[in-house]
Amino acid sequence: MNQTVEEYFHDFRQDMLAGAEANENYQLAEFMASVTNELMETGATEGFEFCPYRAQRGMRVDGYWFNDDGVLDLFIADFDCRAELTSLTETEVKAAFKRLSKFFSASRDKKLFQDLEETAPEYGLSRQIHDRKNLIRRVNLFILSERTLSSRLQALDDDELSGIPASYHIWDISRLHRQDSSKGHKEALDIDFIEMFDQGLSSLPAHLRTDALESYLIVIPGNILADLYEKYGARLLEQNVRCFLQARGKVNKGIRTTIMGEPDMFFAYNNGITATAQSVESRVTENGLEITNLKDLQIVNGGQTTASLFHTRKKDKASLSNIFVQMKLSVIQGMQSEEIVPRISEYANTQNRVNAADFFSNHPFHIRMEEFSRRIWAPAQQGAQRETRWFYERARGQYADAMSKMTDAEKKRFRIEHPKPQMFTKTDLAKFENIWDDAPKWVNLGAQKNFARYAHRTGVTWKKSADQYSEFYFKRAMARAICFRTTEKLVSAQPWYNGGFRANIVAYTLAVIAEYCRTKDKAIDFIEIWKKQTLPQSFIEALEVVSEFVNEQLLHMPQGISHISEWAKKDGCWEGMKNNINAVEKKLSVEFIEGLISIDEVKTEKKQARKDQRIDNGIDAQKRVFEISAEKWQEIRIFGEQKKLLSPKEIGVLSIAAQLPKKVPSEKQCIILTDIIQKIKAEAFEI
Repeated sequence: MNQTVEEYFHDFRQDMLAGAEANENYQLAEFMASVTNELMETGATEGFEFCPYRAQRGMRVDGYWFNDDGVLDLFIADFDCRAELTSLTETEVKAAFKRLSKFFSASRDKKLFQDLEETAPEYGLSRQIHDRKNLIRRVNLFILSERTLSSRLQALDDDELSGIPASYHIWDISRLHRQDSSKGHKEALDIDFIEMFDQGLSSLPAHLRTDALESYLIVIPGNILADLYEKYGARLLEQNVRCFLQARGKVNKGIRTTIMGEPDMFFAYNNGITATAQSVESRVTENGLEITNLKDLQIVNGGQTTASLFHTRKKDKASLSNIFVQMKLSVIQGMQSEEIVPRISEYANTQNRVNAADFFSNHPFHIRMEEFSRRIWAPAQQGAQRETRWFYERARGQYADAMSKMTDAEKKRFRIEHPKPQMFTKTDLAKFENIWDDAPKWVNLGAQKNFARYAHRTGVTWKKSADQYSEFYFKRAMARAICFRTTEKLVSAQPWYNGGFRANIVAYTLAVIAEYCRTKDKAIDFIEIWKKQTLPQSFIEALEVVSEFVNEQLLHMPQGISHISEWAKKDGCWEGMKNNINAVEKKLSVEFIEGLISIDEVKTEKKQARKDQRIDNGIDAQKRVFEISAEKWQEIRIFGEQKKLLSPKEIGVLSIAAQLPKKVPSEKQCIILTDIIQKIKAEAFEI
């Protein structure tokens, strides 16, 4: 049964309060984090920095994000921890946007920062707005509300602030409820080409009545594609492509050269884009069929072509009037998309292909982590009677979905066994891992860029040796989660903490600990942390020492940088901390240092864990092989040979499987057979 908006509000509020208590966070900060995590997941914003500021002069802001395209997102909260769901009126909406607008204008044009305390988060934001005033090309204003928007107000038209294009976005509890009810799909974009551009898109049907999918070949003008990217940004890109662009980040030189030098040859040289939509509206004109409306247009390949058109027009003032792009469009209904879109992303042939190594929710790594999280019990903490599990949300909404058909008693038991503070997502996992194994700047660059970095690194190592992602890896990752979340609470409780930049301080605190261990050929005993599900007191004391050191380092910014969160994204910030690590060592306790373990111990544990994982892989493969009948294996062999998908070795192994149970494949052969299954399923063969 679907939740009502009132039920969703109640559950959202309880989760928010539980999160605030568990993280020892301010309720406002927890509310903003909960909502902006949803917005980041769906591409409505790339990141979020908490920055609460209220002034008697009618100005207010609660958070922001600057992206690489010159877009500033400013956030204001309509939040009072209300116990009942009430209505948000049009008057209140306009008043909130006015406060946010006044903060922006005062910062940009009147040097508001000069009246603010230099160590306060709002000083850095106001100073950045002023310093970047000629680089900001668009402002998005967001109201995040725990109430439900009055039906009298549906939308606010775009306008300008200080001569800069501005858009207004309201995310109330009803909109969050609709988003949650969409089973993990982001809110659909409804693009009316006649209304927006006064023209349709020339197209040809590319499907027959017998085809599984409705498809079109479309010619889209370069200016329209660039305009769509300018207006919708990351929301236009399917998640795989969105993160892929975060990882690459640069304009393709070949595309730029063609735009600048041979625009009339762009159509011939460029491979075009691949896209999906939920539905299509069209009309027949004297020039043929035209697409007039697309619901939920998503670019699943060719994101770099799209971004390069936009950036070349903006930065080089290039004309796109003679640029046309071919687009292959597939119409995919709601529930099909989760299975089909990742395949399109993986197999579509564009010049900058997003492939399996880019590592999204359907990647075997995530499936394995999910399996570990559902199977492995975390030891009970001292004084507790029950073991619990860390719940990995491989796909958005899995935690809530797991309880959707449970009775109240079953939900209560589920929450006890899977406490909300022990739920973590892909972007959480990327934070926990990158802090220790990479550089802290990635975590400070935002969830999407950090995940893209982690995705690339882990995708590459998975190809080399998937066995290293073992139970040891999972338990170590959860120990790192305990470190991360403990440090969040600890920083908030420090007497020197002024309420800002906690995320930056946490990332660098743990990274400094990791760097110190590396310099001594030592390591944190993560498995001991896993066993106790808490940090030893000596480690907590070390975190207190290091976090204060990090805070002081972050405050000492070089000339030309006015904001701590911006400084935290620079390589120089990390290099400076590493150079001063001796100052930390003198303050660390003997108990902490003696509690570290040798690198050799860690290597031995990893080696044994890889052996165990190989055994588990073999057992799992054998179980999978025996679940399929000999007749079906014979069908797979015939299909694979017809499609020329199989090597002679694979054909030989399939011939053995086709004789089950007379002949039984070996463990190694079973692993080959499971790989064949994935290859065949990718060709839409039903197994």
